[in-house]
Amino acid sequence: MNEQVNITVDDLAEPLTIGTEAYLSPEYAKAEGDRLWSKVWQHAGRVEEIPNPGDFFTYEIGSDSIIIVRAESGDIKAFHNVCSHRGRQLVDVPCGQHSACGRKQRFVCGYHGWRYGLDGACTHKLDEEDWKGTLTDERTRLSDVQVDTWGGWIWINMDPDCIPLRDYLEPAATFLDPFEFEKMRYLWRKWVIFDCNWKTAIEAFMEPYHVEGTHPQLTKYGDFYAWSRAHGLHGNDGFDPKTNSEEDMSSSTVSRTAKGADARAMTKQLQEELWDTIGASTTQTLVAAAKRLPDELPDGTPGHEVHHHWFESAKRDDAARGVIWPEPKPEQVAKAGLAWHVFPNMSILQGLTFALCYRTRPYGDDPDKCIYEAFALERFPEGEEPKTEWEYAEPTEANWKKVLAQDFSNMAAVQRGMKSRGFRGALPNPYQERKVTNFHRNLADYMGMAAPRRID
Repeated sequence: MNEQVNITVDDLAEPLTIGTEAYLSPEYAKAEGDRLWSKVWQHAGRVEEIPNPGDFFTYEIGSDSIIIVRAESGDIKAFHNVCSHRGRQLVDVPCGQHSACGRKQRFVCGYHGWRYGLDGACTHKLDEEDWKGTLTDERTRLSDVQVDTWGGWIWINMDPDCIPLRDYLEPAATFLDPFEFEKMRYLWRKWVIFDCNWKTAIEAFMEPYHVEGTHPQLTKYGDFYAWSRAHGLHGNDGFDPKTNSEEDMSSSTVSRTAKGADARAMTKQLQEELWDTIGASTTQTLVAAAKRLPDELPDGTPGHEVHHHWFESAKRDDAARGVIWPEPKPEQVAKAGLAWHVFPNMSILQGLTFALCYRTRPYGDDPDKCIYEAFALERFPEGEEPKTEWEYAEPTEANWKKVLAQDFSNMAAVQRGMKSRGFRGALPNPYQERKVTNFHRNLADYMGMAAPRRID
């Protein structure tokens, strides 16, 4: 495999090329377990998934399986899903599923009946005296995994010497704190197995540069020329102020009203289209408020005034049903941009009352397959959150709606195309796709190989 070449943040502004090793090499895929996944913080699930003591779910990443459980103390604990006796997994993941969940008073090994409390301590070892006193509490307890929370997500790290989660997430956490993701809940969540590498899948959601080619129906609402910036391990993007007014907060709301003579009609049409073709990136409250715009504002109202009226109207509607909006400063919303890549495998498209998120991870150590997950979050009146479960959904428009189905159409085709003898390496846009090159810059630091390089 190629040796690492140091690439700095300043280098990301230059034209760079990325080879195919990280996407196609079986050796690279196998090395990721030791060099990447065992070292990074990964979001494993949501806090509200385990509200009561004994509630648990598993997180599967490569050959590792992690149990995340609510302990009797109320604390969240994480352990490697393996009995300390002979290595049997304590929780079986049902065939055809990508995780397991439920509630237990204790974890019992199905092989020899060893038992473990919710704090990881081994509470029963059959015929313990046969080991002549060598089965100490430390030797037999479940192996701990680092666990912490941010934004309502539960994060795990298998490295006992890892840096604190907050330090790892900065500066993304500071940019995104004002959106209060911890007050959101699942609207829906789906997953599927794709015939592409996990990097191929997550990169499909790292930039709006693809909108004109992949989602041409959206271009009637505005231009999608975007900036893309590196922030340490992470990166964000947003619509370029040269083509869109910052007053409409369009970067964070996916509201495009720059085209068309009637901003009222364009806002209404876009919100309806987002709801109908994504089922996220807006809310029913925002859609309803947008539908009223032609009746509430006169023809010729400037776009920024339309946007302000629309948001204030939706905000009042939500407050009346018990949904209180956060109040970040306009400059905070503008700097947060449209979407974030959280290294290595998470994408967040944030809004004031919603978020659309993606996560990808390896499917075993096959470089040509991955687990892809998407979920929508939203603010709900207390006690009115929908009950959701992970739903396996084949990647069709009927299952995922139009926009995501359009994204899916590229993934396997990109994976196949990179195997062509005629492909000389990816050429990310130095301005609009900098999140991609920053991703590979950081990936190279962890893996010690296959860094982006300057185009000769």
